[in-house]
Amino acid sequence: MPYCSVDGVRLYYDEIGSGEPLLFVHGLGSSSRDWFEQVPHFADRYRVLRIDLRGHGRSERPPGPYHIAQFARDVAVGLRRLDAAPAHVVGLSMGGMVALELAAAAPALVRSLVVINSVADARLRTWSDLWFYVSRRLTVKALGMRRVGRFLANRLFPKPEQETHRREFVKRWAENDKQAYLWSVDAIIGWSVLDRLPTISAPTLLVSSDQDYTPVATKNRMAARMPNAELAVVSDARHALPVEKPEAFNAVVEEFLEAVSNGCFQRRDA
Repeated sequence: MPYCSVDGVRLYYDEIGSGEPLLFVHGLGSSSRDWFEQVPHFADRYRVLRIDLRGHGRSERPPGPYHIAQFARDVAVGLRRLDAAPAHVVGLSMGGMVALELAAAAPALVRSLVVINSVADARLRTWSDLWFYVSRRLTVKALGMRRVGRFLANRLFPKPEQETHRREFVKRWAENDKQAYLWSVDAIIGWSVLDRLPTISAPTLLVSSDQDYTPVATKNRMAARMPNAELAVVSDARHALPVEKPEAFNAVVEEFLEAVSNGCFQRRDA
């Protein structure tokens, strides 16, 4: 299996296809396997790359603490070593945070951004924010990864016909290392790119499910702060959009990437 070493940590990646580099970055507690519906769709036109962030999937789980900036550095070093920059970077949830951090810190590595169901500011601002953070940590410690996975699976894939997705999600979630997961949760809390959004000039597509944890209005405000961003909303969908509705998601991303590659992307009013 292919690995790239960054700061002494072996990170798993894979690639297929040829053309402009297209990197997919997964979310919290997930892995590169979540992009199984995107790889065959895009590999005939792009050099598709996937990476498992440290502490996730088939990558090593070094001692924490972890930070979003470190995840972004892992991606940056990987892109340089694979001669895959500038790349179109697609990130889901925590992966979207990593993509935004990468674009802010190393803009030369980013051709365009697709940020799915993510936020630009994860600082704890209210008692509700603090309770969400504390309760997530306590629940994982008390119940373990598999039982938490069952709870999340029912929220992400609530429809009867999504039983296969629920089973697969629980199986993969249970494979997470509990401590590495908690370090990753801590990496999110306190992170923010909000003040740097106006500096991210790469063409950006913010994608939101209409039933995501974070309201569409929050993503609209993000797009308004960015000089070259627009928002697309997918209806009847939840947080794990690329898995739940791959056809709709792939179509939205494909249209955006083609516009960027052809020099035709123009921001619409956010």
